[in-house]
Amino acid sequence: MAENSLLEKLEVLKLKFEEVEQQITDPAIIADQKRFIQLNKEYKELQGLVEAYKTYKNTIDNIASAKQMLEEEDDAEMKEMAKAELDELQSSLPVLEEEIKMLLIPKDPQDDKNAILEIRAGTGGDEASLFAGELYRMYAKYCEKKGWRISMTSCSEGTQGGYKEIICSVSGEGVYGILKYESGVHRVQRVPQTETQGRVHTSAATVAVLPEADEFDVELNMNDVRKDTYCSSGPGGQSVNTTYSAIRLTHIPTGIVVTCQDEKSQLKNLDKAIVELRTRLYNMEYEKYMNEIASQRKTLVSTGDRSAKIRTYNFPQGRVTDHRINLTLYNLPAIMDGDIQEIIDKLIVEENAERLKASEN
Repeated sequence: MAENSLLEKLEVLKLKFEEVEQQITDPAIIADQKRFIQLNKEYKELQGLVEAYKTYKNTIDNIASAKQMLEEEDDAEMKEMAKAELDELQSSLPVLEEEIKMLLIPKDPQDDKNAILEIRAGTGGDEASLFAGELYRMYAKYCEKKGWRISMTSCSEGTQGGYKEIICSVSGEGVYGILKYESGVHRVQRVPQTETQGRVHTSAATVAVLPEADEFDVELNMNDVRKDTYCSSGPGGQSVNTTYSAIRLTHIPTGIVVTCQDEKSQLKNLDKAIVELRTRLYNMEYEKYMNEIASQRKTLVSTGDRSAKIRTYNFPQGRVTDHRINLTLYNLPAIMDGDIQEIIDKLIVEENAERLKASEN
């Protein structure tokens, strides 16, 4: 990409940024909450590009000044200083251009959203439930390291421990844009506690990460929703188990059912269940969008395809392999303790490279 065309692109975006900056101070726009939230998102996205534009333009101006000094300066020492500065500036230019190209790739508008995390035990019986529980612990530890809040909304416990199914909401900065890489089938290879012959078994759990729908994303007509209340099950003492605090919502047009029994308060459970129902309705449309993208890209590191085998955890070898990018790491205990950032970082790099290539074609 030529310097001039890149500068022209950035100058147009700078004007757009200044326009949005004015709009978000307009009382009429502030009163329109939906419009105000959209403009605020746009403002934050453009802000990084404008900062990069300033650095890039400043570098180009300094290169021009250094070249002029080389031509006009007679003093040998000053010429040497100008040459050193010019070399340094010119070597930084391609790096800046690559950073700007990355910033110019359109972001998935869902990336900044919170997420609903679902983990379901797959093939492997009790062992699969135990592994689903370990995956939940891994994500809970990871969320803690990121400063995110993870909150369980419903679960079904396994007979020997772990979970047959567990659904959580995760809130924080840029949650979905990071956790979306975890969607798919996670396999575990190890000797189960119940195995007497010492044979290695393969079990699996499915992880699904959904972008949490904002209030404005889906218009939910509560006349289409049947609400049932019932007594919560599981730990929590008398107040949980003897009051009708648990909520079940059924969306009649689609047949979608969500439950929440996490809180002692029926109202809090209702609020959480409404968020999850709105998310599931929103994701029916979002999956269509993801399928369109999936047909255009090769490695599909973040398609959210729940049937795709994405990662294997081999306990006898202490090995974790991510099949999407053929990455193998021999630090399984640390990974199971929530240290998954290295894997996610490499997946992000791979996807950005794909998107950059697609944008240049």
